[in-house]
Amino acid sequence: MELADLGRIVRVADPQLSPDGSSIAVIVSRANYAQDRYDASLVIVDVASGAQRTVLAGRQALGSARWSPRGDHIAFLALASPAAASAAAPGAAATVQLFTMLPNGDSVTAVTSTTSAPRGVQHYAWRPDGRAFAYVTADEPAARGAEEGEKFNDSFEIGNDDYLVRSAPTPSHIWIVSAAGADARRLTSGSWSLPTVRPPGSPPSPLSWSPDGSKLAFAKVPAPHSGDFARSTIQVLDVASGAITAPGGGTRAEGYAQFSPDGSQIVYWYARNGDGGYGRDAFIVPASGGKPRNVTAPLDRNMARTFWSADGRSLLVGANDDRRVSLWALPLDGGAARKLDLGGVSPNSSFWVDMAYGANGAIAFVGTTPTRPAELYYMRDANSKPRRLTDLNAEVAGLSLGRTETIDWTSPDGVHNNGTLTYPDHFDASKKFPLVLVVHGGPRAATLETFSPQAQLMAARGWVVFQPNYRGSDNLGNAYQRLIDNDAGEGPGRDVIAGIAAVTKRGFVDTTRVAVSGWSYGGYMTSWLIGRYPGRWRAAVAGAPVTDWVDQYSLGDANVNRGRAFGGSPWVGNKRVAYEAQSPMRYAFQIRTPTLVMHDVGDDRVPVTQGYKLWHAIKDNNVPTQFIAYPIAGHNAADPVRSRDVQRRWIEWLAKYLDEGRVSAR
Repeated sequence: MELADLGRIVRVADPQLSPDGSSIAVIVSRANYAQDRYDASLVIVDVASGAQRTVLAGRQALGSARWSPRGDHIAFLALASPAAASAAAPGAAATVQLFTMLPNGDSVTAVTSTTSAPRGVQHYAWRPDGRAFAYVTADEPAARGAEEGEKFNDSFEIGNDDYLVRSAPTPSHIWIVSAAGADARRLTSGSWSLPTVRPPGSPPSPLSWSPDGSKLAFAKVPAPHSGDFARSTIQVLDVASGAITAPGGGTRAEGYAQFSPDGSQIVYWYARNGDGGYGRDAFIVPASGGKPRNVTAPLDRNMARTFWSADGRSLLVGANDDRRVSLWALPLDGGAARKLDLGGVSPNSSFWVDMAYGANGAIAFVGTTPTRPAELYYMRDANSKPRRLTDLNAEVAGLSLGRTETIDWTSPDGVHNNGTLTYPDHFDASKKFPLVLVVHGGPRAATLETFSPQAQLMAARGWVVFQPNYRGSDNLGNAYQRLIDNDAGEGPGRDVIAGIAAVTKRGFVDTTRVAVSGWSYGGYMTSWLIGRYPGRWRAAVAGAPVTDWVDQYSLGDANVNRGRAFGGSPWVGNKRVAYEAQSPMRYAFQIRTPTLVMHDVGDDRVPVTQGYKLWHAIKDNNVPTQFIAYPIAGHNAADPVRSRDVQRRWIEWLAKYLDEGRVSAR
């Protein structure tokens, strides 16, 4: 695999089963380097034959395609044309709006516009009768004062926001509109808000209609500030009266509510221990209110998807599980959960399992294996084996790819860990190879036996790629995930070092050529390891690295969860001591590893100031370093050109110190 092959990988996402179960709508995207975007199409796949037909293409920001309850229409979100935006309001920017069309792609109709949703539609849900939509949109900013010069006064009060906020955040609320696009009206209002999501993370907590269309379940946060989104609670709105009740039992970290098929109960996600910072379980509560009960605690996994069965007697749930993403059929009468046999295929999951569950019990999901990128899979029911319906990534799957396996090891303090090794295709265990660590972020995430373009690119250069899981990862249970509590670096660091020792014992590692790298929390672990364990590394790459936990708490988004992980705010009592002790900057003066730092300047998750600190510390100690910045917003590059550049620079930096006489990664 070479860098050019990144552009050949086809993205497959968001499968949706038609109501009659005969077809699956799915979003298929391909890289367009000339325009620096991913071109998305809506494709309908016939379940029986696997035949595909593209029914919609050429719409920017295309996504969230959903069948109408009767299957006679498909709704979707897409960017409204600039002409349509200007016609509604001269000079207005194009926004994401809601559309419908026939399943053959004809009769595309705009349901919302800059009139009914001036700030665009965030997400939506068909009403069960198919005659209306509920949708979420942000309120418009408050008008400035009429006094002389006040139209230029753009001052605002800071709330619990990240340092990049440039104007007062406005709440997002629920509206309703007919399927024909008429009579849009507001259903909720106030200074509180529905939560929004900044990638990476689960999509926004969706709206859920009661079966009779009289109520909506949703998540509510006390304010629209990024730091307050962890304080979400489940609410039920009576559409006719506007009355809102809170059936859940928590005070924060509730979300992803769904009415049961008969409308009597609601399943939702809630933090297992009530603190919001660790594993999520599925709870069920009467829709009218009552005592919630945890139904997934016996699985001991961090829930990433939940569905009701058609009869309401069981749930289909999904989560990271040891080596792959697993799905379970979970009876609600107290019976044991049954893990589905997925035959070695791992459903795609980035804090949200990419799948659908039909009323007839069929399952559709996007999944990968270590040597095949994403494809669409189908299961007739929970007892069937997955059947691959697409071959969109045959070209990449046909390359000579490295083998991936999971290994296990135990840290000195008795903690069991695992991770993956990806080998060069010409691997010979009797020879010595460079070892490159790629540490995952999160830390609530895990490296699994899935297709990893980055690992394959590195293995193709003749490196063995080690992707260790460490305490705090979410694939080995709640207790394992919680071990990182107030131990952000030391414990995970011991796990990684013990993992390297386990790999080295196999005899094929050139111990003079070991590199460490990662993005986000992986960047944190990289920064921690090169300072805490100096002298072990030939090279390092730290992408979007957390290097100072005090700054991370004060300047980044989602500080509520970070504060909880350290026992509270660094500005209360002596808790700052713990923050500083677990910050890589404490050991930065010891770094002697040539290190590449990369960061988006508009990163609200991990402020770019963190990268600056690390870079200055390394440079000032006369250690080779380079700081590459991307002038974009967000925690990761979302466009194909910059995404490719990240990989090119990452590999070329490592190759400079691991290889001799090798060509560049271009």
